[in-house]
Amino acid sequence: MVQVPEKPLTLEEFLTLPETKPASEYIAGQVIQKPMPQGKHSKLQVKLVTVINQIVEDRKIALAFPELRCTFGGRSIVPDVSIFAWDRIPVDDSGDIANVIPIYPDWTIEILSPEQRPTKVTGNILHCLQQGCQMGWLIDPDETSILVFPPGQQPEFLEAEEEVLPVPNLVADLQLTVGEVFNWLKL
Repeated sequence: MVQVPEKPLTLEEFLTLPETKPASEYIAGQVIQKPMPQGKHSKLQVKLVTVINQIVEDRKIALAFPELRCTFGGRSIVPDVSIFAWDRIPVDDSGDIANVIPIYPDWTIEILSPEQRPTKVTGNILHCLQQGCQMGWLIDPDETSILVFPPGQQPEFLEAEEEVLPVPNLVADLQLTVGEVFNWLKL
């Protein structure tokens, strides 16, 4: 991750800055730019959003978003996939999805890029859980493993193809194995 600029900013100052590509996050007074997504990351991200939304969107249970800025608890982060329970999705005055998301996601998914530091990403997942998030996943495509973070419990390290991935209650109908997730990378 690239850090920009050197002097600490307030969260309010950060939020006035123009958006960057790839996105920058605000963590502990620092602006940290996320790495540019690569092939494996992009494929997993798109597939996760699609599969989750196929199960929950029409039934108005939840909604999955890719790369959505969420500002809460003194941080402004951009999880790779943010899933919100339907009744928690912020809306504007006209009833449309709001552009500004001032709350934590109900489920956060991060997909590790080769040059990304796992501790920074894990820190964002833990921050979400501390605020009330129901679950976090850290997917490592190079290691073909997934760390699952249930709130208030020991993380689970899953790497066997047949292992079923735990999901939060709001998407209880979603059943995926580790193998299914990483098979999405095959052509």
